[in-house]
Amino acid sequence: MMTLARIAVWSVVAFGALLFVAQLAAHEVGFWAGRRYALRSKAPGEGVGVLVGSVLALLAFVLALTLSFASDRFNERRSATIAAANAIGTAWLRAKAIGQAPGDQIAHLLEEYTTLRISFVQAPPDQAVLDRINDRTEALQTAIWAQLSAIVQAQPNPVSASLMASLNEVFDATTAERMAFEIRMPPQIFWLLLGLSLLGMAVLGYQLGVRGPRILVLAALLSLTWTLVIVDILDLAAARIGNLRTSTAAYDYTLQGFGAGKVRPPQLQ
Repeated sequence: MMTLARIAVWSVVAFGALLFVAQLAAHEVGFWAGRRYALRSKAPGEGVGVLVGSVLALLAFVLALTLSFASDRFNERRSATIAAANAIGTAWLRAKAIGQAPGDQIAHLLEEYTTLRISFVQAPPDQAVLDRINDRTEALQTAIWAQLSAIVQAQPNPVSASLMASLNEVFDATTAERMAFEIRMPPQIFWLLLGLSLLGMAVLGYQLGVRGPRILVLAALLSLTWTLVIVDILDLAAARIGNLRTSTAAYDYTLQGFGAGKVRPPQLQ
């Protein structure tokens, strides 16, 4: 699993090409076994078609299941990013409303916090980079909370309480976003998907070997289709590989609001 993951991190295209070749190889092995059976047996196996249909139906079910799982993970990351950007925008507005040195300092730290969250979303699958971002995030949270404590002690009123609630929401949203990016597809499901795709091509090749001549072009088209679907599933499920990455548009809009002097958190769905 780790080897396949490293290949996917290096190049999703290379992973897809490897899967495509593996499926064609499984088809050829199945075809060879089917031809040997046909040469030894006078009557073709009547139950082969039923078994092939069952395997392909199971593969279709697993493909649909994993595609749904991957789509949910992608939407969770997107929703968590939007929620975090909205929370930061609201906290920035309340910090600016309080004014004075601590409020302005919190607003400044939230601006740096926003750029750091963009770095988190766009970070490569490098644990050392992620650790540095998370450490800096925790340091900024500590600095923001220290400024908030000074405000609450000096002005224990509903305004400072609302700022405290907003900052709590920012920190909670950050944790939720980090969790959404950490959730990965269980390796058991991924191996099941790969195994069924290879098994499906093998039994299909076996049926063709028993029943008739080789249809390599159609087999290659079918293998290519399955490969594209599996690669898309991997791309959707993985947070930091492939081309289907989580957008930072919500954070960008928030930064634009900082520059304009007011924030209108994007209410994206």
